[in-house]
Amino acid sequence: MKILACNSNINLAESISKTLNTQLVKAEVKRFSDMEVFVEVQENVRGEDMFIIQSTSYPANDNLMELLVSLDALRRASARRITAVIPYYGYARQDRKSGPRTPISAKLVANLITKAGADRILTMDLHAGQIQGFFDIPTDNLFAAPVFIKNIEERYKDKPVVIVSPDVGGVVRARAVARRINANLAIIDKRREKAGSSEVMNIIGDVSNHHCILVDDIIDSGGTLCNAAKALMDVGAISVDAYVTHGVLSGSAVSKISNSPLSTLVTTDSITATEAVRMSDSIKQISIAPIIGEAIRRVHMEQSVSSLFE
Repeated sequence: MKILACNSNINLAESISKTLNTQLVKAEVKRFSDMEVFVEVQENVRGEDMFIIQSTSYPANDNLMELLVSLDALRRASARRITAVIPYYGYARQDRKSGPRTPISAKLVANLITKAGADRILTMDLHAGQIQGFFDIPTDNLFAAPVFIKNIEERYKDKPVVIVSPDVGGVVRARAVARRINANLAIIDKRREKAGSSEVMNIIGDVSNHHCILVDDIIDSGGTLCNAAKALMDVGAISVDAYVTHGVLSGSAVSKISNSPLSTLVTTDSITATEAVRMSDSIKQISIAPIIGEAIRRVHMEQSVSSLFE
């Protein structure tokens, strides 16, 4: 087993390799002067079980191209099996036709990754579970819930807690967390007029005199969670925190969160933190390296991955 790291999340790749007590493959992943991607694997990988670690986060197209070229390089180097480890799967929000004459880009990206040479996919908290079906190769969708649950139990031991889904689509994810910590569940009924903008309509469930914990898979502009936090505080919540797997945090999201009723936003390191995120007192990161590392070990040893979350 060998691990190759592309450039989107070197720190996470190094942490994963440490959990597996192995070294990253020596490789050069760079750009030519016209920004073409060039990959050179600088050690023998013939017959190896290879794992490429690359989040297709900002800049999404550059990082996706790095992944595709790296897959092709390993395939041509005669690797026995190639697993694309994609902690954050970009384009996942384009998982259906949202209107006439629009693409299903999540499927397109799945086709590109498969054609480039991936034999297996390992990802985390897909925006929509059905994206697994877009791949014609084995696809394991991991969950950040175990690391979130551990942190929640440490912070809120013996305190009244309600787990809140910021929309109807995230109810299954929020309910799983609520069940594990024996807490009640609430749901935000929201209306989204356009991408990046939402309005809270109703709150389903009793949240007064409770610490509310919003659970979601992606935070981008931050508008949804900030609006939800305000609505929860307005109906009597003691405090509001958010646990979100993928911290995209584009544009003015960091300042928006800092000025919102959210006490803390906890994300994973599936996406490399920007300088603004690292400097923020309101945003904390938890590493998912142990979960991904154990999943990689189980894939290599042909053991169950799903039992990690039972």
